Amino acid sequence: MILQKRGWLRRFAWRDEDATQLAEFAIALPLLIFFVVGIFDFSGAFTLKQKLTNIARDAARAAAADPATDLTKPLPYSVSDAFYVIDNYLIANNINDCGVLVSNNSIVRTLTWQFAPADNSGSCGITITINRGYYFPFPVATKSALPTVSCIPPPAGVGATQVVATCVSIQYSYQWRFGQVASLLGRNAILPTSISAVAVAMNEN
Repeated sequence: MILQKRGWLRRFAWRDEDATQLAEFAIALPLLIFFVVGIFDFSGAFTLKQKLTNIARDAARAAAADPATDLTKPLPYSVSDAFYVIDNYLIANNINDCGVLVSNNSIVRTLTWQFAPADNSGSCGITITINRGYYFPFPVATKSALPTVSCIPPPAGVGATQVVATCVSIQYSYQWRFGQVASLLGRNAILPTSISAVAVAMNEN
């Protein structure tokens, strides 16, 4: 009788440990998913940022090396060269170009051309800005002189000379899964809707 009671107690103890392990796993699983998704999401965003930076840098160099004699045209050769450098790089790196096309109907400001797909509101969106008349106020005294995604030059200070360059910016929409997982845990994660990169190259001609 005593042996039977001891055997029953052992079985009960094992069942109790199994229940504890299941409870611990149930508590730890959401946190594990949270961290795994975060690692994949942020590493993907960082990788995309690096690729876009390389693309913008190559496009700015390509446009800056072209002559500036045709900048009065609706679509200068240097601008289309920069665009095709970006588009070919995106395709070569298996990044969806969202169907963006080079067109004379692109948004044009003073020496600035902007390209975006006809429908830029979906899950895949890209905005390419190429400014062939970007300038740095020289000497550069403040961080406000650094290029922004709009590629609009900062106001020149009194007596400052201008160094004319080409600015290329790429804004690419990025779908985060991290925010969805955080919301399941009762947290709100405010994340940027796009990854952007900007590069500037001094005009050679």
